[in-house]
Amino acid sequence: MTIGVLALQGDFDAHRRRLEELGAKVVLIKKPEQLDAIDGLVIPGGESGTFLKLLGEEGFEKLKQFVRLKPTFGTCAGAILLATEVENPKQAGLGAIDIRIRRNAYGRQLDSSIREGQLLQSSLNADPGSPLEMVFIRAPKIEQLGAQVEVIATEGKDKLPVAVRQGSAMAATFHPELSEDTRIHQAFLDLCRT
Repeated sequence: MTIGVLALQGDFDAHRRRLEELGAKVVLIKKPEQLDAIDGLVIPGGESGTFLKLLGEEGFEKLKQFVRLKPTFGTCAGAILLATEVENPKQAGLGAIDIRIRRNAYGRQLDSSIREGQLLQSSLNADPGSPLEMVFIRAPKIEQLGAQVEVIATEGKDKLPVAVRQGSAMAATFHPELSEDTRIHQAFLDLCRT
């Protein structure tokens, strides 16, 4: 199994290291045609508008086809790209997960924080309600969930959804690659194997 990490911006190398630590063969994806040779894809954090510019129209369409066919995991800006609806400001999404997401909802770079959330019992995790360290950097907020979206992790007193899955697409509004906890990446690898 070969996992690609979109290497246009963001801390793609942290994802590469984490996936390799978990035993995956990893390829850094810099050109759309490289998507044909991988079994799953991680879209890292960064700036979602910049991703759209760097991908260009052809790259965006190729990525849109990929996420409909193969497992894809987006973190922070990657989660924004996987959404069906993006706010603050509105922008195109890949439509892989039926969520409405608001960019920068947790504040600016200075408002970045490390919080403890809950990894829920789900189709990707048999351990109910276990604590999970979450690193939020200019994080988006999931404001609305479609009926087919499964919540994998929550954060805060209001139990806001911060990691979700729909079909073979998974998204986290935080940065699991910056935590010591490997369970989110392991869940993605498990999803790639199903």
